[in-house]
Amino acid sequence: MQQSMTRPAALAVAALILVLPLSAVSCSATQKALDCGNTAVRVGTDLGQLNSAYGNANNDPAAAGRALANLKADLDKLGRNAGGTDVSKAVTDLQQQADKAQQAIDAKQVPDLGPMGDAASNLTKVCTG
Repeated sequence: MQQSMTRPAALAVAALILVLPLSAVSCSATQKALDCGNTAVRVGTDLGQLNSAYGNANNDPAAAGRALANLKADLDKLGRNAGGTDVSKAVTDLQQQADKAQQAIDAKQVPDLGPMGDAASNLTKVCTG
């Protein structure tokens, strides 16, 4: 049985996308604002593609793996550029959830995307909080 992102996870993705225009005023420092904006664009797009890939897994089973690989690559880049900020910690949490999803895929299981949505939501809170 396929499992797509839950409503809270989908809302977290939408919030990540919406945080971009708010990041300049919501984040306390210029670098944090840049981190938040970059995070919102890249991760929001990647999570949207991942959700779409899982929804269409019957037609293209490899798409979910590609989408997850894109997400992990972008999170790696963001983690290196975020420094020691709260954004970096939130990115690390999201990386851990992506790794768990990859482990499930490797074991030919359907990953639970709920915790990934929760980690994305936490990242949104860090950027807007």
